[in-house]
Amino acid sequence: MAGPKNLDPSSSPRALLGAELRHARERKGLSQEQLGQRLFVSGSFIGQLEAGTRRMQPEFARMLDEVLETGGFFTRNCGAAAKSKYPEHFAEAAEAEARATAIREYAPLLIPGLLQTPAYARAVNRAYDPTAPEETIDEWVEGRMERIRLLDHPTRPMLWAVLDEAALRRETGGREVMAQALHHVAGLARRSRAIVQVLPFSAGAHTAMKGALKLMDFEDAPPLVYSEGVGTGRLEDDPATVAQLRFTFDLLVASALSPGKSLALVESLAQDYTHEEHP
Repeated sequence: MAGPKNLDPSSSPRALLGAELRHARERKGLSQEQLGQRLFVSGSFIGQLEAGTRRMQPEFARMLDEVLETGGFFTRNCGAAAKSKYPEHFAEAAEAEARATAIREYAPLLIPGLLQTPAYARAVNRAYDPTAPEETIDEWVEGRMERIRLLDHPTRPMLWAVLDEAALRRETGGREVMAQALHHVAGLARRSRAIVQVLPFSAGAHTAMKGALKLMDFEDAPPLVYSEGVGTGRLEDDPATVAQLRFTFDLLVASALSPGKSLALVESLAQDYTHEEHP
């Protein structure tokens, strides 16, 4: 059996922990499915831990140490891998997002994080917590802008966003902030850095009226889906659930305006905000 590969010290703690899990599993001669069966989880979940797209929780780390006989290694080190600048309910999704090759997102009430400007992000975070100190808001906005830097790559990840018309018409941060935010969204679409579609009010009732949706695909791990509510979030890897919500997104795309018509609407609303003509 091949020995452990050299680990890149510049990698994230989660990536290093995932690599060590793979080596420990292979030393035991177990497949991902076999290890998953012993721990009452799916083989795909083990694969996501090894790829660094899922967070290793302390209870699960203890089980791994016991099954793989690693002398407490995972228990001692899972804490470093769990540290995050993001809220607890979103941290795992944000870190998975950074490794995704494709992201498909439906946003019903606000412009999604990866498409936001700093001023818009500030207005959203201030609305989330009106009593937070300004330094805290600064940290949250900085974290949001760090996430957005993954779009600096010209093609990866592929980003496909369906925005509800309500997100474009809800005046968040004032007209100037909204004008800048919509011009930014339009710019990403014009540069072919994101596929943007608008789900218009005229579409009526639709399949995702219950809330936001984010689908993520990876090069070396099964897909994930993230759903979010007020102060809560859930990351799912169940294949049936992922397939169902991928179908939900496909139906949204079918009900939305075409990318060309969506761009025209976004730019028209940006002009309305600029000239204070937005109803």
